[in-house]
Amino acid sequence: MSDNQGPAAEPGAGSRKRGQRKAHNQSKGQNKNKAVVLGALSATLLLAAGAGMVSAASILPSPSGSKTLDMTLADVPAGRTAAVCPAPPRLAEGTSAGTDSQFSPVSRSAKSFLDAVVLSDAGGSVPGSNLASLGGSAIADIAKPPAAAPAPASGPPVLNAGVVAQRPAGDVTVVGADPISGQKAAVAGLMSYTASDGDLRGLAAAPCQQPVNDAWLLGANTALGRTAVLNISNASGTPATVNLELFGAHGQIQAPDSRGLLVSPGATRSINLAGLAPNEGQLSVHLRSSGGPVAATIQQSVLRGLTAGGVEVITPGAGAADSQVMTGVDVQDPAAVKSLADKPGFADVVPALQITVPGPVDAVVDVRLYGPNGQRALPGGGAVTAKAGSVTEVPLTGVPAGMYTVSATSDVSFAASSRVTRGLKAEDPVDFAWSPAAVRLGSQHVMAVPQGGTRFLSFGVPTGRATVSYTPVTSDGKVHKAQTVDIAGGTTAVIGVPDKSDGAAVSGYIVSAAGDAAYGALVLGQGDQPGVSVLTIQDGAAGHEKVQVTLGY
Repeated sequence: MSDNQGPAAEPGAGSRKRGQRKAHNQSKGQNKNKAVVLGALSATLLLAAGAGMVSAASILPSPSGSKTLDMTLADVPAGRTAAVCPAPPRLAEGTSAGTDSQFSPVSRSAKSFLDAVVLSDAGGSVPGSNLASLGGSAIADIAKPPAAAPAPASGPPVLNAGVVAQRPAGDVTVVGADPISGQKAAVAGLMSYTASDGDLRGLAAAPCQQPVNDAWLLGANTALGRTAVLNISNASGTPATVNLELFGAHGQIQAPDSRGLLVSPGATRSINLAGLAPNEGQLSVHLRSSGGPVAATIQQSVLRGLTAGGVEVITPGAGAADSQVMTGVDVQDPAAVKSLADKPGFADVVPALQITVPGPVDAVVDVRLYGPNGQRALPGGGAVTAKAGSVTEVPLTGVPAGMYTVSATSDVSFAASSRVTRGLKAEDPVDFAWSPAAVRLGSQHVMAVPQGGTRFLSFGVPTGRATVSYTPVTSDGKVHKAQTVDIAGGTTAVIGVPDKSDGAAVSGYIVSAAGDAAYGALVLGQGDQPGVSVLTIQDGAAGHEKVQVTLGY
C-alpha cells in the first residue's frame, strides 16, 4: 500500500452532497417562481385597481373646475335700426365761386332730397321712427311709437308704411326705427342730387347704409381733373378707428396716413384720396373699422377743362368673394362711345368692369353679360386674368346698347363694380355711375324711390330661373298689390317705375325673390339730361336672431 494514498472516502458522501445541491437549486427555483407569480398578481391587482379608478372616474362627476355645459341658443334682443344717409355732393373746401356764372364751380340749380320708407309689422303697426342728425338730434318724426305692444297678427299680413317723400337734404341724416313685434324694423332710404350747372353737374344718388365694420368701395379716381373724397360717418356712441387698404392698377398702395384714422361718435371724417394715392386712375378702398361701425361713401367728380364730366356718390358693394353680380349696367351705343373715348381725356367714358384682387394669387375671372334677350359675348371671350393685389379694368364694349347684368366668377376671391356712363358728345357735359356688386335677393327687401326723372328696376338671374315680386309703396303710406315677373336664367328683366299708383306718388318698393339666385338695382336718369345713377337693392332686415352660447367653469 502506498504511503501517498489518502484516507478512504466515506461511502455515500458524494451522493448526499449532490442531493443537497439539487435540493438547494430546487428551493431557489421555487422561490423565483413564487416571485414571478407574486409579481404577476401584483400587476393584476394594480391593473384592476386602475380599471376601478377609470370606472369610478366615468361614474363620478368631474371636478367643478372643469365643468362644461351643453351648448345652447340664446335670444338676441332686436335693437333699433339706423340707416345713415350721406350728405349731398359739395365742392371741396377752398374752391372759389368765381365771378362769371358760366364758369362758376358752384351750382345754382342743385337740388337734394331725402326719401325713406319704414315698413310695418304683419299687423299693420308702423314702428316708432324718425329722422335725426348724425349726432342724434331729432329732425322729424316718421311714425309715433304704437300706444301698446302690437298683438300677434292672425291671418294674411296687412302692411302699411311710414314714408318720407322728397324732403330737402343738406347734411348726413340718420333714419332710425324701433324694433317691433320682436323684430328689427325694415327701413330704407336714399339721398338724391341733381344739378344742371356748375362743376358738380349731373345726377348722384346713394342708398342709406346700415353701419358696418368692413366695406369695399370701388371706382375712385384721383387722376388729373378727377376728385375723390372719402367720407366716413360714425352714428354710434363708440369711437371708431379706421384702417384703409388702397389698391391701384399697379398694386397695393402703401400710404402712411391710411391707418389709425379716428372717427368720433356723431361725426364725419372727410379724406381727399389724392393725398393718399395721387394720380391713380383706378383706385379701390377696403375699409376696416374697430370700435364703432361706420358708413362710408366716396364723392367722385370729373372736370375736363371747363366742362363737367359727372358726379357720383360711390357706395360699398358686396365683400370679396369668388362670384360677383352687378345689374342695372346700362350700355350706350358702342360706336358712339368708342368715338368719344378716342378723344383726349375721355378714356373713362367707356362702360367697364373693375376687379380688385386683395389676395396674393392672380384671379382668372370669367365675365359674362346677360341682357333681356340672353347672353351677349364680349370680345375676347370674357376670360380675364386679374393681377393679385391690384385693380384690373375690363371694358364692356362690343355689345349692343341696352340694360345688362354682369356676372363674374373665379376660384380666387375678388371685389367688383361696374361703371355706367351717359352722354356721347365731347362738347356737352356727361355723367357716370357705379353699380357695385349686389347681394342675392331674399324674402323681403325694402327700397326707397325718388321722384322725377326716369326710373327703372333691373333684375338679373345668371343661371336657373327665378320669380321676383315687387310691391309699390306710395307716399300716403299704402302698400299696393304685388306684381311678379318670371325671369329665365341668363337674362335681365327691366321694369319701368310709374309716377303714381292709385293716384299717389310711388315712393318705394318691397322686393322678394324665389327660385335661383336673383339680383336687383334701381336705375335713375334725368330724362333729357345725361344724368345717371345706379343703386343696388340692399340686404333685408334681420329676422329673429339666436346665437350659440357655451357655458363652462
